[in-house]
Amino acid sequence: MLDELAAQLAAGPWALPLLAVLVLGDAFLVIIPGGAAVTAAGALAAATGSPPLVAVIAVAAGAAFTGDLLCYAIGRRVGLERWRWMRHPRARSAFEWAGARLARRTASALLVARFIPFARLALNLTAGATRVPAARYLPVAALAATGWALYQAIVGAVVASIVPGGPVVAVIVSVVVALALGLGIDVLLARRQRRAAAR
Repeated sequence: MLDELAAQLAAGPWALPLLAVLVLGDAFLVIIPGGAAVTAAGALAAATGSPPLVAVIAVAAGAAFTGDLLCYAIGRRVGLERWRWMRHPRARSAFEWAGARLARRTASALLVARFIPFARLALNLTAGATRVPAARYLPVAALAATGWALYQAIVGAVVASIVPGGPVVAVIVSVVVALALGLGIDVLLARRQRRAAAR
């Protein structure tokens, strides 16, 4: 019964618009599970054929790029001190970290940050506030959003094609695998940053 419900939801007209809203919201509120939604949609695409995997990737990439672009525009328009949460010590520390990364390696910083929720928000706001040129920012942000969407959707699709048990099991396992991979990447990046700081 759950498998039938999942298949109906995946084939429904609201599947892709809902995915777009979750991914777009994830650009601003890190508690919104945009990445998990893309992984789940990729799993459903492989398990049920709906929505098509190409559409999942395209919608996720477009929404991710739009969200990042809006954060960049907000940073450019209002800076990094307008709202009270921006002046909180943790936010200040994140903005300083983002500014240092952007000053050294703009492209690699934006590409890596797309996979780390709060770092993504801090880097996109800081990129706008520090006036990283749009001609430099836009292609990298588009590439990062596309790579992120491909990664999330393909993890879901691959897990769904390997794991038996129907769409619901495929979604659950694929989201767990994607979260574990994300945590692994976070740990590796944190170690790398500590080593770089020690040097």
